[in-house]
Amino acid sequence: MSTDHDSAVYLIGCGEANAAEPAASPSADTMGFKAWNLLRMAHIGLRVPPAFVLGTAFCADADSRARAGRPATWAEGLHALETRCGQGLGDHRRPLLLSVRSGAPISMPGMMETLLNIGLCDATLPGLVRHSGNPRLAWDAYRRLVASYGEVVAGIPGERFEAQVAALTAGRDERTLDFAELRTLTQQHLATYAREAGRPFPQDPAAQLSEAITAVLASWQAPKAVEYRRVNHLPDTLGTAVTVQTMVFGNAGGHSGAGVGFTRDPATGEPHLWVDFLFNAQGEDVVSGRRSAHGHDALASVLPSAWTALQEAAHQLEQHLGDMQDFEFTVQDGQLYMLQTRNGKRTPQAAARIALDLFDEGLITAEVARQRTAGLTPAMLSRTVVVADSGAQTTQPLPAIGSAATASSGVACGEIAFDEARARARQAAGATVILLRRDAETSDIAALEAAQGLLTARGARTSHAAVVARQMGKVCLVGCAALHIDEAQRTATFDAPASAHAAAGAPVTLREGDVLTLDGNEGRIYAGAVRTVVEAPTELLARLDRLATA
Repeated sequence: MSTDHDSAVYLIGCGEANAAEPAASPSADTMGFKAWNLLRMAHIGLRVPPAFVLGTAFCADADSRARAGRPATWAEGLHALETRCGQGLGDHRRPLLLSVRSGAPISMPGMMETLLNIGLCDATLPGLVRHSGNPRLAWDAYRRLVASYGEVVAGIPGERFEAQVAALTAGRDERTLDFAELRTLTQQHLATYAREAGRPFPQDPAAQLSEAITAVLASWQAPKAVEYRRVNHLPDTLGTAVTVQTMVFGNAGGHSGAGVGFTRDPATGEPHLWVDFLFNAQGEDVVSGRRSAHGHDALASVLPSAWTALQEAAHQLEQHLGDMQDFEFTVQDGQLYMLQTRNGKRTPQAAARIALDLFDEGLITAEVARQRTAGLTPAMLSRTVVVADSGAQTTQPLPAIGSAATASSGVACGEIAFDEARARARQAAGATVILLRRDAETSDIAALEAAQGLLTARGARTSHAAVVARQMGKVCLVGCAALHIDEAQRTATFDAPASAHAAAGAPVTLREGDVLTLDGNEGRIYAGAVRTVVEAPTELLARLDRLATA
């Protein structure tokens, strides 16, 4: 590897190749936090797909970004991957497929771009079919690549490809499509790409990789990334690294899948795994906010060995990193692979409990626990709860119009808004706003900043948008299947649920500006305002008092 800091290329999990002198001392600053933690996971023996990393120096200016896209820059890193895996980029018999991911020195969940399945093309697809024995996997990966590449690299609106998926599935789960249907979908995507981009989809895998690296670096300046840095007071000079990693396939069948998890509950701090998982899916399906996911029960039931391995990996991460972790993983044919870990975003209540519990477990010192809880006031740790009209906290909840998965707890009440313009206008007028969206997407960060709560019809608790909402202290409910948003009519309709004792009633339709209450503690949604009380966390405060004198 080069010893020029401006040409920093690092290796992760490449065996003897790791003995090569790195371009600069590896750290979160030089190789990005995502890649730095991948390196740390590999060093403690967790199964991490091999990778090479273009350091943050490549994001410094236009000339550096242009150099990053040139094959000569990453030729040694690619050769190390090919040697490690026994596959080759563009090889017709044993094609190497790659993911290309961003990663700044400070975590910015979902604000920059990722591309998967780089290296697939008409010539390499038969090799993937032969090597995997799974034609459905091959065609599913190819159609995903064309769509994501079209959106990220060529700037084609993602709705063009989503519409083709919707037309072919006709209401079915897209994971039920067989290889012939996926082949048809891929051909449709290729035609759309050529029409919208004005050129055919690139069939040279090296050209794909070059353009993918350039696009990921360019996403540092994407509007949502710039807005995130503004909201969180982060300097634009940090830059992003680019991690080029061998693919593992969560979409390889019923014993495969993709997931995101936390080593502890990020809303309450309770010491148990908090996982979202989708079978036969790739990671972007979970974090994009466009799909709803299962909890850990389904994973544990169907793939118990993978669930056990995940529990062990989560324990190792906390033991070595000394904090609650937010991690991404893939299971391919029952085998667990760890793709990412970072300190998890959490509510103030969770921050206090996690620090106290880690101290009690001997993982951090009293001084570290005091540092992590400094500034947490009783008001910040208090919990707002919905109560019945009598004033008693509701154990049989008030009649709700819907329910959803809790991504961030608390109670928020305000006017419905469907987009950023409305949310900002009503906030400026002094109103409290609840943002309603079809999907939990990070592009809504500016609208979310103006709102007190977020409710989505689709999305997982661990989607990037939900993570950002939790970090911003917003109440967030995701995956409300009963919610139907009509943006043209500016209405939200909730299907009335049936019960064991009664058939479903009439749906409830609310208009933009109507008042809605989100109960993030119980995952329930109410029309209008409901009565609430504030509960002081007496036990938690007592533990903090004891910590102060420990």
